Amino acid sequence: MPQDRNTDEVPPETSQSGENTCRRCSGTGVVEDKPCPDCKGTGIVTVLVGDA
Repeated sequence: MPQDRNTDEVPPETSQSGENTCRRCSGTGVVEDKPCPDCKGTGIVTVLVGDA
């Protein structure tokens, strides 16, 4: 599994943001048989999708 962190993650209420697959767990929600610490086990993170 990739160990890339979701460095571009932003709070859900951020303007011009959208959901994306978590890079750390590849969308599975699990890392080393535990809930992914980046997405809290959802497999989804919120990232910027618009221009700043």
